[in-house]
Amino acid sequence: MISRRDFLQVSMAASAMVGASGFGNWSRLAAQQKLTQDDLLKFDTYGNVSLVHVTDIHAQMMPIYFREPEINLGVGDAKGQVPHVTGADFRKMYGIEDGSPSHYALTYNDFTALANTYGRVGGLDRVSTVINSIRADRPDALLLDGGDTWHGSYTCYHTEGQDMVNVMNALKPDAMTFHWEFTLGSDRVNEIVEGLPFAALGQNIFDAEWDEPAELFPPYKFFERGGVNIAVIGQAFPYMPIANPGWMFPEYSFGIRDEHMQKMVDEVRAKGAECVVVLSHNGFDVDKKMAGRVKGIDVILSGHTHDALPEPVLVGETIVVASGSNGKFVSRVDLDIRDGKMMGFRHKLIPIFSDVIAPDPVVTKVIEEQRAPYLDQLTEVIGQTDSLLYRRGNFNGTWDDLICQALIEEREADISMSPGVRWGPSILPGQDITREDIFNVTSMTYGKAYRSEMTGEFIHVIMEDVADNLFNVDPYYQQGGDMVRIGGMGYKIDVSKPQGSRISEMTLLKTGEPIDPSKTYQVAGWASVNEGTEGPQIWDVVEDHIRKKGTVHVEPHENVKVTGV
Repeated sequence: MISRRDFLQVSMAASAMVGASGFGNWSRLAAQQKLTQDDLLKFDTYGNVSLVHVTDIHAQMMPIYFREPEINLGVGDAKGQVPHVTGADFRKMYGIEDGSPSHYALTYNDFTALANTYGRVGGLDRVSTVINSIRADRPDALLLDGGDTWHGSYTCYHTEGQDMVNVMNALKPDAMTFHWEFTLGSDRVNEIVEGLPFAALGQNIFDAEWDEPAELFPPYKFFERGGVNIAVIGQAFPYMPIANPGWMFPEYSFGIRDEHMQKMVDEVRAKGAECVVVLSHNGFDVDKKMAGRVKGIDVILSGHTHDALPEPVLVGETIVVASGSNGKFVSRVDLDIRDGKMMGFRHKLIPIFSDVIAPDPVVTKVIEEQRAPYLDQLTEVIGQTDSLLYRRGNFNGTWDDLICQALIEEREADISMSPGVRWGPSILPGQDITREDIFNVTSMTYGKAYRSEMTGEFIHVIMEDVADNLFNVDPYYQQGGDMVRIGGMGYKIDVSKPQGSRISEMTLLKTGEPIDPSKTYQVAGWASVNEGTEGPQIWDVVEDHIRKKGTVHVEPHENVKVTGV
């Protein structure tokens, strides 16, 4: 008799076949330049339940360019495993042909040339078209938003998230969870959540004073779809007060809370849940570990680390789905639920090619209404670039190199630091840089650019601490984004070493001298989590710098030497 896990493995193969029908055929379509909306949306309906997943939109309502990471290292058990495989190795793993649309959508190589061929991606009116198509096929499909939604743009900053709330309401989600939303401040988050027409879930969002679940964020919600009783459990970003300013939401505490998650899974099963879905903002490796520790979860819809995978990953009997970021992808997962068990699934990661998928005019109108009061400011040209500007990758991105250089020159610093955040679209060589583009990579509610004195020893401590957030072998201790970006300084990092021993050969670039632990340096940075940080807003610093340059040119970053891979 076939075991349930073996049955799911067969489903994984079937899902891969669906992926092949969606991705593999693109190679021929690419050669013929005949990619169509029907090709992108084609799906062989399966089972009795459909889940639709979007995550990490970061307030990107409009079509954008977005380059996937060149370097995404895994450590410990994650070494060499997806999503820590990039470029040609990734394409080989999934049978993706060079030059195909999936090459462009899922890897970084030849990005500029392929971007000029296939155009922009995303746009929430295109996302709406995909969702409408799925709902036409499966009217009771569940639409689930993994969070990082009300953050990351000019209009989102100036409306305190209201622009994204209005657009997402038009998409009609069934539930969401949270991360950067809390940097709007808890008063604003509470105000928005109280008015949401869908569920705001977080089993790990607790009242900090009473150490009990926060009433405003229920741990789960039941949905009856396809004759199946489905429980969706929310999992907000666990490390909010570490990665972001805790003083902005002092009444809430977070954490992974495995034991409480297990309690919630057991509770919903006891109440008759035939399918348990976790809507997570843990990050992919954390979700994999949770799937191995918490029993009874059928599906984890993973967010936070912006990974886009054309197939789910199976951990025990739990499938973990990664749906990318910035509105670039929509995941559809069809499930066969029988007798309270998931007996099989079919999955497709749908890339949102903006020039191929027709916009939904209803949502286009809502987007235009949000942008209209700010259109002159959004579209003002600040300068141009002759380099590809991108963010993503463990150690560097040219957008951050530009920000770091702006901090050094505008703030008269020796060294600069830019946070290793993963959000932010790309700009192609030869394009104008608008104010909107600058806000897309700098917008946040604590964006002041500080300037302070730091000893070489303290800089080393910072570097080691951030490196451990990224390269600790236990995913539960990976509490941040990518490595802090550094301007004006080179260093060597051995990712295989323990904390305190990874960073060496720190060098001041303008003199070539080693960083002296006892010497004081002028350091400029932004996004400090400390309350009362003083300085100009980072977007003003970057805008001033680009205006002075006229056309910016960013040389490839060679200041970080990586070993221990």
